[in-house]
Amino acid sequence: MTRVLVSGGTGFVGRFIVEHLLANGYEVTVGGRSPPPAGFYPQPVSHVPLRLDPDADQTGAFDDIYYFVHAAFEHVEGRYRGGEGDDPTGFRRANLDGSVRLFEEARAAGVRRCIFLSSRAVYGDTAPSLATETSPVAPDTLYGQVKLAAEDALKSITDHSFVTTSLRVTGVYGVAGPGRKHKWSDLFSDYLAGRPVPARIGTEVHGDDVARSVRIMLEAEPAKVSGQVFNVSDVLTENREILSFLQTATGCPHPLPPPAGAAEFKSMSTEKLRALGWAPGGREKLAATIRELARRR
Repeated sequence: MTRVLVSGGTGFVGRFIVEHLLANGYEVTVGGRSPPPAGFYPQPVSHVPLRLDPDADQTGAFDDIYYFVHAAFEHVEGRYRGGEGDDPTGFRRANLDGSVRLFEEARAAGVRRCIFLSSRAVYGDTAPSLATETSPVAPDTLYGQVKLAAEDALKSITDHSFVTTSLRVTGVYGVAGPGRKHKWSDLFSDYLAGRPVPARIGTEVHGDDVARSVRIMLEAEPAKVSGQVFNVSDVLTENREILSFLQTATGCPHPLPPPAGAAEFKSMSTEKLRALGWAPGGREKLAATIRELARRR
């Protein structure tokens, strides 16, 4: 059985990765400051202490680890862009310098593959209307700058024995873990209470589809993925559509927000990832997930 270390495995996205890998026969170790709560995953997982600290020697966390999936990220709760709060230096030190230290330790410990969860934020506002992996990158937030710098650092230590890939992930949705709130919890509460909801548009991908892209990177031929980046995105949606699914599921009579308009929104092409067999759930999965979230209220 192949052992995978997932940093940030108790986070919103990390939990999907852990559960997907467990369901597909991997032995998973979760790396983080504290062990996952009892019952957080459908089956027990091991835990090793791990933190984003460039001064810490954490090589021992990689003992007997075959693959490393780096999903940990320190930020102000609920915010990625702007997640540095009032401490941009600490934000960069943890998320860039701390990540690079983990990459280097994984390589030194003999880890075979390293998958990094990056972000669509690396493209910035100058991206074309449909960004491909070869589009210019010009991040206009510290979040995007840190993600891009970490991508570059990981690629620089790639070799035949250390296969690396960065996944540029868009907004992620899905049912949250036990005791956690899903990303649209406040949006749903506002709508159901009749409070005003702003028009907003964005791209989304289900957490399990992100996890599936991770597994593809772990199982693909090295020549097809090593040292490369892949976009991970699915549907372009807006608050009006999201809440229309909720309205249908609940019978709520409140009016929907106005259309946001998609003409100026910049999406990402996922043809490169789809060529490796990735097929996300699309609007059918979006609607089904919102029905499930409504049922769990």
